[in-house]
Amino acid sequence: KKLALAVLAVFVASAAFAGNWGLGLKLGAGQNDPKTLKDVLDGFGGELDKNYGFFTIEGQYEWPMTETGKLGFRFGIEGYGDNEYKQSGDKITESTFAIPLTVYYRWDKGVKAFSWYAGGGITYIDTEVEITGADDIEKDKVFPHVVAGGEYRFSELFALGLEGRYNISAKIKKDGYETDRSGFGAALVGRFYY
Repeated sequence: KKLALAVLAVFVASAAFAGNWGLGLKLGAGQNDPKTLKDVLDGFGGELDKNYGFFTIEGQYEWPMTETGKLGFRFGIEGYGDNEYKQSGDKITESTFAIPLTVYYRWDKGVKAFSWYAGGGITYIDTEVEITGADDIEKDKVFPHVVAGGEYRFSELFALGLEGRYNISAKIKKDGYETDRSGFGAALVGRFYY
C-alpha cells in the first residue's frame, strides 16, 4: 500500500511539473584565442594544439507567460577542450571550465513544430595553466553573454536544435598570461523535457 501511494505521489508530482523542467546536452565550438601560447610558439617554435570544442550539461525551468510564450532559466556546467603547447619535452596545458546562467524567452509552438528562443546572462569561467617546471596559474572571471536558438520538438520528451552564443569581454589575464574566449560560438543541442 505504501509503495503504491509513493509511486502515485511521484506520478502526480511529475504530471504537475510536466513540460516545465528540462535537461540539455550541447556539443559545440566557440572562439578560442590562447594569446600567450601563440606568443610562446612564435618565439620558441614547437607545436600548439588549439581546441575550439566545448560540451555542456544544462538544467532549465520554464514559467508559462502566454499561450505560446515561456520565460525560462538555465544553469549549465561547461567543459572546454584543452589548449596545449609542446616543445622539447616541455609542455604548457590550458584547461577551462565555465558555469553559464541564462534567462531567456521561448516562443513554444508545441510538438512536431519549431520553437525559437533568445536571452542573455552571465558566465563564470575558470582557466588553469599547468607549466612544466613552474607554478600553475589559475584565474577566474565573470562576463556577460547573449544566446539565440531554435529547436524542433519531436515529442513531449525530446527536442533537437541549434544555438548561437556571443561571449562579451571574456578575456582572462594573470601574471603576464592571457587567453580569450570572447566572440561567437555555436552548438548542437539535444533537450529532454519532463
